[in-house]
Amino acid sequence: MAESQADSYWYDERSERERAREVLEALRTYRAAERAMRRRTRDEMSMGENELLALRYLFRQPGHVAQPVALVEYLGISPAATSVLIDRLERSGHVQREQNAAGQPATVRATAHADEDVRQTLGRMHELMYAVAAGMDAQAQANVTDFLRAMADAVDGVDSAVADRAGRSEPRP
Repeated sequence: MAESQADSYWYDERSERERAREVLEALRTYRAAERAMRRRTRDEMSMGENELLALRYLFRQPGHVAQPVALVEYLGISPAATSVLIDRLERSGHVQREQNAAGQPATVRATAHADEDVRQTLGRMHELMYAVAAGMDAQAQANVTDFLRAMADAVDGVDSAVADRAGRSEPRP
């Protein structure tokens, strides 16, 4: 005898693959929304992606200060490109170069103007995102955190897997 829908309504009849696909689609939708938000933010602040990333990096440092070489490493761009980026941020009032005792630029500091600009532009969005995360129960928060960390590990692992295949002299079977 076939089981009626009423007898099994509390069971999720989707396959594991279908449920996984739904999770990945929700992640793709979120990533598309985040990219659109970043584009709107860059447009509103008249900045490129690397400038925003540099400010984000500086805001996470004690005193909002870092050496230019740290920005080179974080952004993955050349020292010359980093210098040009810092010049642009300095002209816009978002950073200040601080000199060492010899008068040479030693560190870069995010300014109060940068903090105000970023807060004004991103504050409401951060409040909404925080409300979503805070509205989850502790188990859901732990599950999402574990999932996102595992996804980051999976994505980060792609580079090494591609490099491993590229370094092989023999074709894969």
